[in-house]
Amino acid sequence: MRCAIMQPTYNPWLGYFDLMDKVDIFVYLDNVQLAKRSWQVRNRIKTSQGELFLTIPIKKTKKREKTLIYEAVINDEENWRKKHLKALELNYRKAPYFDEVFPFVNKLIFNDINILGDFNINIIEAIKDKIGIKTKTLKTSQLKDLKGKKDELLVNICKKLNCDTYVSPQGSACYIEKGKPGGLFTENNIDLYYHNYKHPAYNQLYGDFLPYMGIFDLLFNEGFSNALDIIRKGRKKDIHYSEFRNILEAKK
Repeated sequence: MRCAIMQPTYNPWLGYFDLMDKVDIFVYLDNVQLAKRSWQVRNRIKTSQGELFLTIPIKKTKKREKTLIYEAVINDEENWRKKHLKALELNYRKAPYFDEVFPFVNKLIFNDINILGDFNINIIEAIKDKIGIKTKTLKTSQLKDLKGKKDELLVNICKKLNCDTYVSPQGSACYIEKGKPGGLFTENNIDLYYHNYKHPAYNQLYGDFLPYMGIFDLLFNEGFSNALDIIRKGRKKDIHYSEFRNILEAKK
């Protein structure tokens, strides 16, 4: 069984949904520290002036290094929900699918959820279902007796879920591959692959195509029915860990 594990991102980019779409079970890593200025609290939309970051404010209920994603409280005193929706309306009202997508996004942003992890997961799950991704999902905060950090934690999650293959984002290689090729995954008989994704182009407002926007940009410009086909166009053959270092060296 193939597994992927990612922190719940706000308005994730297309590659996030491709990774989710290609595995049997996708795990939201929500019981880890919330990093400052991370993708969990902000992401990009496209405007006539270029990219714009939309950021979710977090209440300072405890020190950031002790704040976990599934505990982080959204600060609604800053009226950020209205600001985000206004930015989306101003910048996408001329998009082909604005009338279809805006009411959907409005419900996702204006709700009673004030915990960051649950708020982001609610958005991701709603989009996942709307565009046709069937992958089973769960949260690490639902799993008991998880131990370890970084790749040790990921390995323990895979073992608990009886996953024999793990598909990792390439950014995690910095700690997975630190000791030896495949790290703790190979030591625990879990086959390791790195997600390989080349961002596809699609119809977009405001001139030249700008990649790596959050998925809201794709939905406003291409609609729900076209979204998954476009996401899958960026899919490449995943890289086995045994080949990964050679590919990185070739790029230097």
